[in-house]
Amino acid sequence: MEKIAFKMQLKPGCREEYKRRHEALWPEIRALLKENGISDYTIFLDEASDTLFAVQMLAGNSSSQALGAHEVVQKWWAYMADISVTNPDNSPVSIPLEKVFHMD
Repeated sequence: MEKIAFKMQLKPGCREEYKRRHEALWPEIRALLKENGISDYTIFLDEASDTLFAVQMLAGNSSSQALGAHEVVQKWWAYMADISVTNPDNSPVSIPLEKVFHMD
């Protein structure tokens, strides 16, 4: 398994709404992630900058950001577009982070 990390950006004033929407994550999204080998997915928030920091374990070749061709993912992106910084296709602007240290 591979662990990856990336960051995304919330729009100002949207922290609580972002948390609320993820607490009610659609079952179809959860199932699609698991079916594609994505597990142990955690998103942290830097409240000072509204930066989201995500970490996920990959058993397959796809990260959550690579599933954009799926209709349910496109709907999720559209649902989240009003509270996060997005690309023209509503996908979140996602910046991969380089692993510089790991301790078991």
